[in-house]
Amino acid sequence: MRKIGLIIAVKKEFDTFLSDHSLNKENLEDCPYFTQKIIINNNEIYVLESGFGEIDGAAATQYLITKYNVDLILNYGVVGALKKDLKVSDLFLVSKVVHYDFDASKIDGTKPGQYLEFSDEYMETKKEVTSKVFKIMPEIKSVILASGDTFIVDKTRKSELEKRFNASICDMEAAGIIRVCYKNQIEAILIKCISDTFDGDGSDYIKNVASSSKKAFNLIKELLEKL
Repeated sequence: MRKIGLIIAVKKEFDTFLSDHSLNKENLEDCPYFTQKIIINNNEIYVLESGFGEIDGAAATQYLITKYNVDLILNYGVVGALKKDLKVSDLFLVSKVVHYDFDASKIDGTKPGQYLEFSDEYMETKKEVTSKVFKIMPEIKSVILASGDTFIVDKTRKSELEKRFNASICDMEAAGIIRVCYKNQIEAILIKCISDTFDGDGSDYIKNVASSSKKAFNLIKELLEKL
């Protein structure tokens, strides 16, 4: 039986998981995380709500790895669009993450966004993992995700991130999750669904977070049933 960690950032996204009554959920922990266990296709899955931002995303990832000895981290959630042609409910598999507000370039000669152990500013998900996802879901598109501790609504900022990193979407946890996975040599799969468009001002997030979260979670369930 494979052990898998599933990280969900915030309550509105976590409610999608909680409201699925087809799953037999076992409560495990209340502190520091409300954690539940489910079984899908002989996969033992530990599910928790991490909270907003890179620090909470990183801490939750390490917790699942250390506490439950998981060898795969899944993350689903909603994201903002950095390109004008992307629509609400568009689904994506993340192939690369850039931590856009990390910058040590003035002291170690790296590029803005680059960690020393990487050849450039991008942290890639493992190709072996993404190839498995594509075999199961050949129609899904892979994208670069720009991640940082800001909920971005400014269109100028969105355009800057898209042009600078060729990123299509943005969130607030993925860089923390994927970096901790890299440090622990753990595979990661990140499935994201757009809730707020390029022209959005934050209100569309509130309007669409439930439906977009559900679409992303349904894809995660399908993936777990076939892994």
